[in-house]
Amino acid sequence: MILQGLREKSNKKYLNKLLAERTVNVNNNRVISLGVILNIDEIDDFEAFRKLAEYIKVRPNKLKIIAYSPSKKNDLNSWDECYNPKDFGWKGIIKNIELQSFIDTEFDVLISYYEKEILELKLITAQSKSKFKIGILQSDERLNDLIIKTNLKQFNLFKEEVFKYLNIFKKIK
Repeated sequence: MILQGLREKSNKKYLNKLLAERTVNVNNNRVISLGVILNIDEIDDFEAFRKLAEYIKVRPNKLKIIAYSPSKKNDLNSWDECYNPKDFGWKGIIKNIELQSFIDTEFDVLISYYEKEILELKLITAQSKSKFKIGILQSDERLNDLIIKTNLKQFNLFKEEVFKYLNIFKKIK
């Protein structure tokens, strides 16, 4: 129990370091690839994100969705890309190769679609090499480049806002 608290503290310190060093690099490149991070305990409708990708003209092979679950249930294996706290070590170390691969992928847009303040989700978002990060309102506004203040249940509104702002930034045709 004490070690878990110390590990969480080291990860928070690493997260703050990442966010303090972060530089925003927004450009006018078109959106070709899309990454999505979500909390499976809050939303598990992966099809909605596929429709969102189709809506902003991202090809299915350029879409990558990962899910996080704070519980360590064995039945989560039905979704291939589901991660839990055991995939994270001290000082932000990622123990899972597939998760590290997701983080290292330079998506044109990363969508962080979760409300709960979970350290591991924030770590994935902060460590991601994505060029442009979109999220819903979080307590730490340094995580995302564009924050859309909606409720998780208002996905259609979120989808319209993403489309609107990507058009404004000339990131979609």
